[in-house]
Amino acid sequence: MKIATYNVNGIHARLPVLLRWLEETQPDVACLQELKTPQEKFPEQALLDIGYQAVWHGQKSWNGVAILAKEQKPEEVGRGLAGDPEDEQSRYLEAMVNGVLIGCLYLPNGNPAPGPKFDYKLQWFDRLKAHAADLLSSNIPVVLAGDYNVIPTELDAYKPERWVEDALFRPESRAAFEELKAQGWIDALRQLHPNETIYTFWDYFRNAYGRNAGLRIDHLLLSPDLAGKLVSAGVDREVRGWEKSSDHGPVWIEVNL
Repeated sequence: MKIATYNVNGIHARLPVLLRWLEETQPDVACLQELKTPQEKFPEQALLDIGYQAVWHGQKSWNGVAILAKEQKPEEVGRGLAGDPEDEQSRYLEAMVNGVLIGCLYLPNGNPAPGPKFDYKLQWFDRLKAHAADLLSSNIPVVLAGDYNVIPTELDAYKPERWVEDALFRPESRAAFEELKAQGWIDALRQLHPNETIYTFWDYFRNAYGRNAGLRIDHLLLSPDLAGKLVSAGVDREVRGWEKSSDHGPVWIEVNL
């Protein structure tokens, strides 16, 4: 089973890129972030035309997450995280596909930090950790995939010294990510590629992609029962170089179920 995550950075602006990538790589499941479209304007038919059914949680102009599955309908089991009834941002969606619970998330950026946006990021992280702990106790296979907006270690950033004051790399953000993993979650890319330079995001400025001046901020975390079934993981880096592409590249894993 191939499971991918891709921050599309506006699904309408990037639809030709998304459709091409899906047709060329054929993931069984694809988690999308930053749809930037209201619920009623999600391009469902374009995806159906190439064999993908979807559930999605839209939001006008900002955020938005979706879970796609090849030749079947993802069975939605939840949207949003408990813990803040005032939070209306579309950042979390959950569905069952082939007996695996897929959590698709778009964690807040948090900049400028410190400040209210950074406080929201850490509060959202706390809510995610609480929910993730509940998921682990359910004893079903789970993948938490998405744009975490966290650079876990210095290996995950080109010139990490430039990021020390950024919300993505601040100690609080990295500690929250480590606390999440400490529950038992496996960072799939690092499980198979512990020491490699791997990036998933390249800014549009200063020829970042051409220079490979990137960050690794898109992650797939696996519940412990899936760790031994992980057979491959990677980044479709070349997609970032396509015309009118997102500033993220798709990240994927294959698990042998």
